[in-house]
Amino acid sequence: MRPIPRISFGIIVLNGEPFTGYNLRALYPFAHQIIVVEGAVEAAAAIATPDGHSRDGTLETLYRFKAEEDPQDKVEIITRDGFWSEKDEMSRAYARRATGDYLWQVDIDEFYMPDDMQAVVDMLAEDPGITAVSFRQLTFWGGFDYIVNSWYLQDGAEIYHRVFKWGPGYTYATHRPPTVLDDRGLDMRTLKWVGGYELERRGIRLYHYSLVFPKQVRDKCEYYSRAPWAEESRRAKEWAEDSYFSLRRPFRVHNEYRFPAWLSRFNGRHPPEIERLRRDIVEGRVNVELRPTDDVERLLRSRSYRWKRAVLRLLGAARARWHRTPTPVRKALAPLTRALGLQRRLGG
Repeated sequence: MRPIPRISFGIIVLNGEPFTGYNLRALYPFAHQIIVVEGAVEAAAAIATPDGHSRDGTLETLYRFKAEEDPQDKVEIITRDGFWSEKDEMSRAYARRATGDYLWQVDIDEFYMPDDMQAVVDMLAEDPGITAVSFRQLTFWGGFDYIVNSWYLQDGAEIYHRVFKWGPGYTYATHRPPTVLDDRGLDMRTLKWVGGYELERRGIRLYHYSLVFPKQVRDKCEYYSRAPWAEESRRAKEWAEDSYFSLRRPFRVHNEYRFPAWLSRFNGRHPPEIERLRRDIVEGRVNVELRPTDDVERLLRSRSYRWKRAVLRLLGAARARWHRTPTPVRKALAPLTRALGLQRRLGG
């Protein structure tokens, strides 16, 4: 019997409530370590305290979890008085302290089904040669009953790189995209990589609750409108008013608003800790602003919306297949796509 791989979970977080404690509980049974780096990068100063911390109680939740719910001493909290230069620096801070066989990056609003996490751990145990694992994510929008999809996501952004083999001399290279190098300087995803679509065929995916609460959207838009790497997001606040807090632009509802997007109803199960969070909200143990959903329900009942959504979904799938077509084939077909006027729709 092969040994169970030790998993070091790495989290960077600013204003992670109400997810913080629920996420830690979800990870705890699978963790060798949970290393949490709390605080703000310089571009997020507008949504942080003057000394660079969360302003919604995240740090207090972390310390309370450490004191009351960490009997095996798995949780390590890293913070500083002052701002981090960028998320690369924050990610490297947890990577330097990782002692597991694998480094599993988690955002505070990302969850998995426990059986899916166990399946990944079993897969790593059975094949120690695996060097990286990615997941296809579902993006929840405006509540727990709706998901958003878009051409941007279909083009590949729905795949999140999350699990990396780890060992002495390994380094965390970049946060965008998450990239880990081994002691020879080789990218883990260029070796034995298990992709997100392969895992989805096994029923394994990532549940991403990134656009559920108005608080999240306001914070993201404030940050993106100032981040030096996000030039295309300078109108994020305008997007929020037009496409999140209202549905004046119902086909631009993803926060990468340059691309067509649409909403669908989610009829599946949520991970147990998300169900626990939902109960705690309903029963008043968690106080968080919710987005009204009457307009979403009206939209989803609209026959016109459903028809247009189907067309966009099909066009997006065609674009995605086109982007995954080998470059020589795309070049050979370029005269045909130009003649048919398809280049813009296919994205080049």
